[in-house]
Amino acid sequence: MAGGRLDAIDRGILARLQADGRVTNVDLARGVGISAPPCLRRVRALEEQGYLRGYHADIDPRTLGFEVQVFAMVRLLRQAETDLAAFEALCLGWPMVRECHMLNGEVDFILKCVAPDLTAFQAFLTGTLTAAPNVASVKTSLVIRAAKDDPLVPFDLLEERHAPRAG
Repeated sequence: MAGGRLDAIDRGILARLQADGRVTNVDLARGVGISAPPCLRRVRALEEQGYLRGYHADIDPRTLGFEVQVFAMVRLLRQAETDLAAFEALCLGWPMVRECHMLNGEVDFILKCVAPDLTAFQAFLTGTLTAAPNVASVKTSLVIRAAKDDPLVPFDLLEERHAPRAG
């Protein structure tokens, strides 16, 4: 990892950890073709450099009773950096908001929200989100079904970029 650049082994470590965050260091090392001690050092370095943000279980919200998923497009009255940061700070404190992305164009933010039912989401929408300071408008779209929900990094595309080119 000279200069923060990832080599094929580092990319392999990340890909394998992404696929199975519970893999043992020994199996991880075997999978990328190095011994366990340098593998562990590389994992620690990847963590310290911010490539690995954490280890999480992939939980299906619907099995826990979160039946409603909604995307909310939020326009603000003002878009000064302090106003944008203030809205982002509010989103951090709202448990129903699972993702918050600032966009360019007509919409300032898109929020991915989950709720146990429509009544709970409506209460959040009318009592919290639309009532928040600096919110000009909110448009919502209820998710009917998800054809693809893959939060993983596409390592196969990354490897294509790093593959040696025929000359």
